[in-house]
Amino acid sequence: MSTLVIVESPTKARTIRKYLPNDYRVEASMGHVRDLPSSAKEVPAKVKEESWGRLGVNVEEGFKPVYVVPTDKKKVVRELKAALKEADELILATDEDREGESISWHLKELLNPKVPTKRMVFHEITREAIQEALKHCRDVDNDLVEAQETRRILDRLYGYTLSPLLWKKVARGLSAGRVQSVAVRLIVEKERERRAFKSGSYWDLKATLEQKKSEFEAKLTTLGGKKLATGSDFDPKTGKIAKGRDVVLLNEAEANALKDRLSDKQWTVKQVEERPTTRKPSPPFTTSTLQQESNRKLKISARDTMRTAQSLYENGYITYMRTDSVHLSEQAISAARTCVTEKYGKEYLSPKPRQYSTKSKGAQEAHEAIRPAGETFRSPQETGLQGRELALYDLIWKRTIASQMANAKLTQISVQLAVEDAEFRSSGKRIDFAGFFRAYVEGSDDPEAALENQEVILPDLKEGDHPNCKNLESLGHETQPPARYTEASLVKMLESEGIGRPSTYASIISTIIDRGYVQMRGNALTPTFTAFAVTSLLEQYFGELVDPHFTARMEKTLDHIAAGKADSTPYLEKFYFGEKGLNTLVEEKENEIDSSNAKAVHLDNIDVKIKIGYFGPYLETENGDGVVTASIPQDLTPADLNPEQVEVLLRQKTEGPDQVGIHPETGDPIFIKIGRYGPYVELGEETEGKKKPKRCSLPKGTQPEDVTLEMAVKLLSLPRHLGEHPTTGAPIKTAIGPYGPYVVHDQGKEGKDYRSLKKEDDVLSIELNRALELLSQPKKSRRGNQKELIKELGNHPDNEKPVKLYKGPHGPYINHGRKNASLPEGESPDKMTLERAVELLAEKTKTSSKTTAKSKTGTKKNTGTKTKTTRKKKTE
Repeated sequence: MSTLVIVESPTKARTIRKYLPNDYRVEASMGHVRDLPSSAKEVPAKVKEESWGRLGVNVEEGFKPVYVVPTDKKKVVRELKAALKEADELILATDEDREGESISWHLKELLNPKVPTKRMVFHEITREAIQEALKHCRDVDNDLVEAQETRRILDRLYGYTLSPLLWKKVARGLSAGRVQSVAVRLIVEKERERRAFKSGSYWDLKATLEQKKSEFEAKLTTLGGKKLATGSDFDPKTGKIAKGRDVVLLNEAEANALKDRLSDKQWTVKQVEERPTTRKPSPPFTTSTLQQESNRKLKISARDTMRTAQSLYENGYITYMRTDSVHLSEQAISAARTCVTEKYGKEYLSPKPRQYSTKSKGAQEAHEAIRPAGETFRSPQETGLQGRELALYDLIWKRTIASQMANAKLTQISVQLAVEDAEFRSSGKRIDFAGFFRAYVEGSDDPEAALENQEVILPDLKEGDHPNCKNLESLGHETQPPARYTEASLVKMLESEGIGRPSTYASIISTIIDRGYVQMRGNALTPTFTAFAVTSLLEQYFGELVDPHFTARMEKTLDHIAAGKADSTPYLEKFYFGEKGLNTLVEEKENEIDSSNAKAVHLDNIDVKIKIGYFGPYLETENGDGVVTASIPQDLTPADLNPEQVEVLLRQKTEGPDQVGIHPETGDPIFIKIGRYGPYVELGEETEGKKKPKRCSLPKGTQPEDVTLEMAVKLLSLPRHLGEHPTTGAPIKTAIGPYGPYVVHDQGKEGKDYRSLKKEDDVLSIELNRALELLSQPKKSRRGNQKELIKELGNHPDNEKPVKLYKGPHGPYINHGRKNASLPEGESPDKMTLERAVELLAEKTKTSSKTTAKSKTGTKKNTGTKTKTTRKKKTE
């Protein structure tokens, strides 16, 4: 008897195969094998004729979805069907969440197995977990499938109904999404608060005091018995002290006068208060908290965190990474407590096993928190992991271990000091027992170093002591606008409001960046002009659809469907065709929406019109000669635009660009201009019929007013030739491209190897040695996927070009010029030789040649159609 097991990915298949009997065959579905049509090409001919055809959902008959097999999955489906013919049993072993349940259901519907079929679920890929899961197989959970299907249909209806409206009224290529649009709205609202914010200024005093040769600091808190103003006392709308706040507000002159008055007076310790406190460890990670902490500590995006966690899970290092639960199994608690005892000693173990309860609204994914896999936890050093995978595993290991450690015990110390009519305060903190801090301090990579940062040691002070004032200084402060969302804080907000699911947050953030609604500025999410225009339109005409509370209620409904407590069809009917339903509103409002107003962006303190055009945002204003327009640079967002910048952009269009000087060699004028992609220098004037003049963008951070003639000439001379590569003899150059300054190793037919310059590098002065150093570093794509050189195997015997072994996002592979070859399953990178690498490259060349020949010959297409079956939906 043979059994076919189907999982989602080849990596998961390789790992699980090790723990199954020999007569079990494991194949990968490569994710979903069936979905709603993604393009007009995929829509079946009969469906295209229907009024609802473009939706891919039959809204006229119970919201039945039209499922198709995407072109790139047809081969996979054929292979799975062929494998099933040889099997006596089918086991669907996709992930244990709704998405995994949906994939299993689609596989069952599509493959139509004639053999017994089971559903196997597990939350970690270890021998024990797999063997236990085999004993407790079940059927596909239709309630979970219906909830996931309803979510998919909702998202399709939302996107495919609203997005075309945005194309007509704002700009082509825009998209709306059930959670995406709410996330964009939150980011826009934060930016509106920042633009409306009025800064206030205040001054205070800081003293450096000495007691028994130990220095400590103290800050002014009260003056004449009245509290000193701090940032929290200001009204952000006015920049003034908020109404009802009875505080002392010092300006610079008053603060300096007070400093002079107190500088030679006696200081007295008025009160010393010590208060013991206890800190408990945080729960183990959920999907959301892992994304937040990974972003804060490791500076890894939500998308890359989930990719890395997926790899760790599929290779058997951690438990399933899509979960809302903070629960730990008895096995996990035992493993964590063993680690604590062995590494830190019994005194660091919590007196009783800790179990945490899930606070997330409607937790619904895997039943256990993210933790190291297995009955015993491998330490990070024992895993053999490297790079990002090691860093993330280390984070998960520490957090899990810390969850079973003793509380940290601290003493908070507060000292009140008096000098004349002024009172100062000094605060300290002492760690009496480090407890779980030994393993994990939230927000810090190095717990040992963080222990020192946690402590603020004060000298031994008693009431009546007279410490010596060594220095007294006056400090000015400006109140700060609300902080922009980071990926971490946006994820936290979405989860706290019950919007979307943690497993989808990474893709949501990626989508709003990729679609041009948000730019990453450092670690902050900054909305674009397009985000402002689209959000304003949706708020004005479809307010409920972008209301966070409405979106959160949708999630609760989906949870009820998953639990079998609600039916999907009546809900979809109301959502789409109801009195305030999506389709109803779009039909009502479409003619109401004026396209010119929809394209407009209204910002406080900007008098001219801002509009969204075909090539991006632009300014528009009336001039004596008519209407003047000026493009807004792509990297300029509403956060940056001010009246001065508006004036510069418009003046360039009305009066012409500023001239930097005359090029010493060509005699042509050099202009400084600001275009769609930001400021640049241009040699000569652009005239019809002539070749476009040479241009070069300014290095990031360089202001147009700082450009000198010498700098302009150097920029226009780019690319600079730095020298030849010592190994290949190929030229190395530096220049400025669309993504900033870079160096390139140009090997002609063998390809070009690029690296971006670092912040400290200057494109105009970088030298060959530094360029070689950059080129030797692992290559990193703009999306963050990194390839890492494992070793150089030698030169290929045919052409003496180097053959290298890399570790990429999908595993180890061999590289020779433009050719890559993956390592066969089971072959270790450590044992790879040049001879074996040459063989693999040759095999890859043969395979590629056969594929090319086959594609040229062509194959006869099967024009027959099959009737697609759809799971019968529940009705009211």
